[in-house]
Amino acid sequence: MTEQLEEFELLEDLAVSEDDTDSAREALAIAEIFLTNFKNTEQKLLLSDEVDPNNAIVSINAGAGGTESCDWAEMLLRMVTRWAENHRFKFVMLESQDGDSAGVKSVTITISGPFAYGLLKSETGIHRLVRISPFDSNARRHTSFASIHVSPEIDDTINIEVLDKDLRIDVYRSGGAGGQSVNTTDSAVRMTHLPTGIVVTCQNERSQLQNRAQAMKVLRSRLYERELEKRRAKADESNANKREIGWGAQIRSYVLHPYKMVKDHRTNFEMGSAEKVLDGELDGFIDAYLRWRV
Repeated sequence: MTEQLEEFELLEDLAVSEDDTDSAREALAIAEIFLTNFKNTEQKLLLSDEVDPNNAIVSINAGAGGTESCDWAEMLLRMVTRWAENHRFKFVMLESQDGDSAGVKSVTITISGPFAYGLLKSETGIHRLVRISPFDSNARRHTSFASIHVSPEIDDTINIEVLDKDLRIDVYRSGGAGGQSVNTTDSAVRMTHLPTGIVVTCQNERSQLQNRAQAMKVLRSRLYERELEKRRAKADESNANKREIGWGAQIRSYVLHPYKMVKDHRTNFEMGSAEKVLDGELDGFIDAYLRWRV
C-alpha cells in the first residue's frame, strides 16, 4: 500500500506540472485500488476477534408492555433479516413464540455469511421505540422496549464442555406454522443449562433429534458468548446485556414521533431516516460501533 501511495503522488505531480491527462487517469485508477485495499485492511483490524468471521445466532425478546413490545420485537426481526438479505446472507428460523395479540414474544434465528457475528454484535442490547401506537384508539404516543442478543455460532474446534448432569431437556408439541407433521408430534425441544439458567428452544426441524442438535448448538454458542461477556466486563463494568429491558438501559433509540431519528447512545451515531434503518440500513451504526470499540 505504501508503494501505491508513492506512485499515486508521483503521477499526481506529473498530471499537475505537465498537464498530463494520461498520468491523471492512471493516478485515479491507482487511488481506487489503494482505497479498496485500505478498506479491506481496515475491516480486518476492526473485525479481528477470534469468532468475528463466524455465523451469528440472533435472539430477540419483547420487553414489558404487552402488545406494543411484541410488535416492536417483530419490527426488529424484520430489520435484522432485511439487513441480512441486503448482504445476501442466509437466515434460518430456529424458534419463535407469537405475541398474544400481535408480533412476537421471542424469536431466535441463525444468520450465515462472512463475518456475520462480527458485524451484528453491534446490535446486542436494548432497543427503544417511540411512536404513535397503532394499537391505541386514542392515538397516544407510546415507548416500547425489546432486546437483541447476538452470539457467535461455534463449531467443534472451540471446546465448550456441556455436561449431561447440567442439562434439563423438555420436549413439547411445536406451535405455529410448520404443517401438520410438525404439530402432531412432540418434536420441539427446550434445553435448560442449570448452572447458568440459560434456556434455548428449537422447533424449526421436523424431528426431535434434529431440534435437540440445533438447541445444543445454540446453547454452546450462548455459553461461549457468556465467557466473552465476562472478559469484556473486566474492562467495562457496565454490562448492558444483563440490565432490565426498560428505561435507562437502551443502546439505541428509534423515534418515529414527533420527529424521526435513530440514535445509538454508545457511539452518538444517528440517522434521520428511521424508515431506512428499520428496513435494514444498519451499516452506518455497525461501522460506528466497531470504531467505538477500538
